[in-house]
Amino acid sequence: MSPLLLSLKTSIIATFIVMIFGTLTARLITRRQFKGKILLESLILLPMVLPPTVVGFGLLYLFGKNGLIGQVLMELFDVQIIFTWYAAVLAATVVAFPLMYQSASASFRRYDANLENAAYTLGAGRFKVFWTISIPLAWPGLLSGIVLSFARALGEFGATLMIAGYIPGKTDTLPLAIYFSVEAGNTEQALVWVIIIASFGFIAIYWLNLWNRKNAMDFPKNR
Repeated sequence: MSPLLLSLKTSIIATFIVMIFGTLTARLITRRQFKGKILLESLILLPMVLPPTVVGFGLLYLFGKNGLIGQVLMELFDVQIIFTWYAAVLAATVVAFPLMYQSASASFRRYDANLENAAYTLGAGRFKVFWTISIPLAWPGLLSGIVLSFARALGEFGATLMIAGYIPGKTDTLPLAIYFSVEAGNTEQALVWVIIIASFGFIAIYWLNLWNRKNAMDFPKNR
């Protein structure tokens, strides 16, 4: 069960990271107008359209032993990320971040910013406004981003293979286990992993659709 447990661990950690930083980034960028905003958002969303191997190469270039960030981590903290399960978390975080950002950004644009401004004029601080007004109003979209980010992180393959490799018991996430099981001719084991990962993805999306439908039905009643 190592691939399943590792995939769940890396996906949950990656989802937690993108939930926090994706939401905060979307909130900051959405409520501000500045030069280069479109360029910045394009860079944030770029991993969505790039091949995963390209994303993996970029991470390898940055976090490898001779990479810009990899050298700093090794010299200052004696830490190597490449070919560890941390690399799997990193890959999952990078590919899932655009989904969370896009969902959060759309959610913050959907409601009237004057509701926040009114709270500011009444003396509420930025943190209180964000936690008591912004988050509740944007919550449906944020939840969608969280679920989709988890599903994307769970299914990450290309970037993970590039920077984490396939080390049984250490970096063998479900997508990697499926690929190398097929390579080894063990199609029965691959089928088991396919059913498991497909079930997780289906359950996540199915639950999200049910929640959205229930939320849409309850909205007219609460108006």
